[in-house]
Amino acid sequence: MNKKPDYSELAIEYSRKHHGKIELKPTARIRSLKDFSIVYTPGVAAVSTAISTDPNLSWELTWRQNTIFIVTNGTRVLGLGDIGPLASLPVMEGKSLIYKELGGVNAVPIPIETKEVDEFVNVVKNISVTSGGIHLEDIESPFCFEVLERLQNELKVPVWHDDEQGTAAAALAGLINATKIVEKDLRKSRIVMIGAGAANIALFKTLEEYGVDPGNIIIGDSKGPLYSSRDDVEVIKTANRWKYEIMKKSNKDSIMTAEKSFDGADIVVGFSRAGAIKPEWIKRMSTKPIVFADANPEPEILPSEAYKAGAFIVSTGRSDFPNQINNSLIFPGLFRGILDSRARKIDYLTAIVAAKELAVFAQEKGINEKYIVPNMSEKELYPRIASAVAEDAVKRGLADLKENKEYFYNKAKKSIGLK
Repeated sequence: MNKKPDYSELAIEYSRKHHGKIELKPTARIRSLKDFSIVYTPGVAAVSTAISTDPNLSWELTWRQNTIFIVTNGTRVLGLGDIGPLASLPVMEGKSLIYKELGGVNAVPIPIETKEVDEFVNVVKNISVTSGGIHLEDIESPFCFEVLERLQNELKVPVWHDDEQGTAAAALAGLINATKIVEKDLRKSRIVMIGAGAANIALFKTLEEYGVDPGNIIIGDSKGPLYSSRDDVEVIKTANRWKYEIMKKSNKDSIMTAEKSFDGADIVVGFSRAGAIKPEWIKRMSTKPIVFADANPEPEILPSEAYKAGAFIVSTGRSDFPNQINNSLIFPGLFRGILDSRARKIDYLTAIVAAKELAVFAQEKGINEKYIVPNMSEKELYPRIASAVAEDAVKRGLADLKENKEYFYNKAKKSIGLK
């Protein structure tokens, strides 16, 4: 029997050997003193003068056209929780590597040490001027909602929170294909969500934008389903207005227990914790139930248990099971398209465009119960998402570079290194 690799041990060995996962390299080769005079003094003064006269030249004359900043405070890292900005750095380096490998994007990790919204926003605002966009990562809820909202309103470059929009887009793609396989209409499905943090709140908004009736969605936290007359409504209204807005829209039948919320449900989506989905609850669902147990590193229910309870399609957030729902399927291609079109904004419609392209890509490959989304190794996916996102930005008047989809596709392929 083959022994399963110990990825934790291998990760430590890899990081020690390579001293992290990323480094900075020049784009030009230096062969003589003349080259130094061009890239630095005295030549560089002309470049700076040009940009001071016309700031838009920074997109042509500096790294901005292909560089984003990954910003976190390390308060909600993977399944590790609040481990702080320094300990989050290996995860951010991993994101940077994925960006470069799958999107051809230079992504600079910048963990910052603050838990104050105003301070966080001000730091990002003050550094964003030299970037092409901001990628927010691993920030606790509801802090992340306010930070995203403010930065999207106050910055001149596009802002994306991967744990919200990226995860929601990947999940939407999986749901589009899962419901297609079981011959159900996603927009009319009854959906249970386990966990009311960043991922599921963003997924709720994304599904609503996609056309799902929000009243058919029941979303629950550690106290059970949200409903408009729950005894902690005023507390939630004060502490987390994003959760409160969803409380008002969801659960039109005011179901009060987790167990009953599964009655007749077509889909359950978990972004919560291990053990949060019970086998007996799956047995209460409708025919061919779809179970997304996407908590990391341990799913809400193991796939073997979910199938035994009657699940027809099961996804997790892990790469060692089929149907991995992971935002890495979305963000490299999406930001490639944002940068190539020089888009000024990312919103839920952007995420839906990426999700649809992801779903169609899998359909063309041939979807089945164990293949509802592609995996990260299918690199031809990423220029598809990039060109779809760029085309959408042009159509909606959000792009400064107005080219066609074929142009963006070929540009993305070249950046990613595909022939």
